Amino acid sequence: MTRANRLPLTVAVVYPDLLGTYGDGGNGLVLARRAAWRGIDTQLVQAWSGQPLPTADIYCIGGGEDGPEVRAAAVLNADRTLHRAVDGGAVVFGVCAGFQMLGSRFPDSANRSHDGLGLLDATTRKGTGHRAVGELVATVATDGPRLPGGERLPPLTGFENHGGVTTVGPQARRLARVVHGVGNGDDQRSEGAWSGRVLGTYLHGPVLARNTALADLLLGWAISPSAPGSLEPLDDTEELALRNERLESAEASAPNRLFARLVGHRH
Repeated sequence: MTRANRLPLTVAVVYPDLLGTYGDGGNGLVLARRAAWRGIDTQLVQAWSGQPLPTADIYCIGGGEDGPEVRAAAVLNADRTLHRAVDGGAVVFGVCAGFQMLGSRFPDSANRSHDGLGLLDATTRKGTGHRAVGELVATVATDGPRLPGGERLPPLTGFENHGGVTTVGPQARRLARVVHGVGNGDDQRSEGAWSGRVLGTYLHGPVLARNTALADLLLGWAISPSAPGSLEPLDDTEELALRNERLESAEASAPNRLFARLVGHRH
């Protein structure tokens, strides 16, 4: 039985009061709307801190400052609801602080290391150089996740604002390779990571508004976990216009002429 036969689809935005600094809660809204536009009964839940984490099919964890990030990770580790949800097949999508929390360790503002959730084989340390701030563009890795139907994700666009350096371990895969910006900050110019149905990235935007194909990837994982099929196409004219505008802005500030060739098609 596919997830589409067990309605409604529930999308939870995790701790928006702690991890809502960069508007990443919009990712939950994008997922809920794109499911609803396809006729899928969908429930969007704001899972506030201090309350039990609800059962959901997709969990979105956004960016935030160091203190709230430490607090959120400690509560989620003590509660273990998210861990049980992943064991049961739920999709988890983390952005920036949310991405760092999904790994095993991450630093605070004083460079003290804290336990992450251990849902991705990734470790974050504090960087020694300039903070990564600005537009970020990355081409999805050849062994990156595939869209429902098997197509490769198009290049990813967003903006980053972080001081962390994230190293991806052998039990996870790098999501993409940086064309413009910093991303994970490692020596392989990688961006993000994924394993199973858990995916993290440094891309803000909200990233799923800029990259609707990525949103559909997460929906495909949730709707039909065992064998994601093709989703009904949507008219993304306005979304693609925003995406191309941001890509053109990044291209204009790129330090070399290889940008367009590396990024390739923009849709």
